[in-house]
Amino acid sequence: MSNNSSINIGGLNFEWELEKGRFIFEQQDSVLFWISSAMRTFFDTIEEISGEEASTLVFEATGFRQGLVVGEYFDKMKDVDVKEAATLITATYASAGWGLADILDLDFTNKTLTAHIKDSWEHKINVEQGKKKGGHFLAAHYAGIFTKLFGTNIWYKIVQEQLEGYEYSIIEYFPSNITVSDNIHELARKKESEQISQLEQVVEEKTKELKDLVKRISSPIIPVHDDIVIVPLLGKYDEDRSELLVTNTLNNLPQYKASYLVLDLTGLDRDISQHTASLLEKIGSAANLIGIKTILVGISPELSIVVSQAHINLSQFDCFQTLKHGIHYALGQLGRKII
Repeated sequence: MSNNSSINIGGLNFEWELEKGRFIFEQQDSVLFWISSAMRTFFDTIEEISGEEASTLVFEATGFRQGLVVGEYFDKMKDVDVKEAATLITATYASAGWGLADILDLDFTNKTLTAHIKDSWEHKINVEQGKKKGGHFLAAHYAGIFTKLFGTNIWYKIVQEQLEGYEYSIIEYFPSNITVSDNIHELARKKESEQISQLEQVVEEKTKELKDLVKRISSPIIPVHDDIVIVPLLGKYDEDRSELLVTNTLNNLPQYKASYLVLDLTGLDRDISQHTASLLEKIGSAANLIGIKTILVGISPELSIVVSQAHINLSQFDCFQTLKHGIHYALGQLGRKII
């Protein structure tokens, strides 16, 4: 048995050089794959990794760009016009197992044509995959071929697909500004937009969780004696958080039946606004209205400056440097002391 052999079928030459592991089709190194097993696995893997939308674009872009290579090859043939090149291409593809293709209504002036494609390898793979819609590799592939042959960018429209029960697929081709590069960039922007939307949703959900957490733990009322409660102010207070503090404090204070409310300002953010300073006046005055005296402890130098510049009057409240001093004062006013 010879390790080298060749055969000519339909004017096309096939050669084998077994000692070199080569299969040659029309003087070009080629390769053979089983469609329903090896090629299907190849397609399945790309789709599994990339996802349906991205893999469709991968096959479309690859088909188109390979078509450019084929179109350039036939475009360089001397004394072969576009119509003859189309006949040669379909015959070549038929001999290579690409299925039957007829090029109809080829109009060089308007750069249009229609292709009927039947039993292509792509169709067979899609059948094995159990798909209900066909792929775009071959449709885009012929667009790439005629982009080179016509000398202008050609795109396509799938009119019918063999996979949907028709005898063959019909694809119309026409000049267009659509390019695979534009499609790739569009998908990238879409994916980026989807990722941003997903991140925004995650941030929104986490922000809501944090806000809910802040509401639950922000400025709790801590009873330290039958007549004394402490409310520590922590962090920074915007309008919403300030309103929440005032509402929660005033709604819950009566149940403690306290005589003194100690506002501990030690944990306030150092970046203190006039809004925060006025909050102290507001909550203290409101507490006084329901018969509870307010004591301020832990006033920082920064807060003192803001209060002074804002002309906020805190003189109605007793102020102490530390929480310990404030509690001792309240106990003293109640006639009690810590033993």
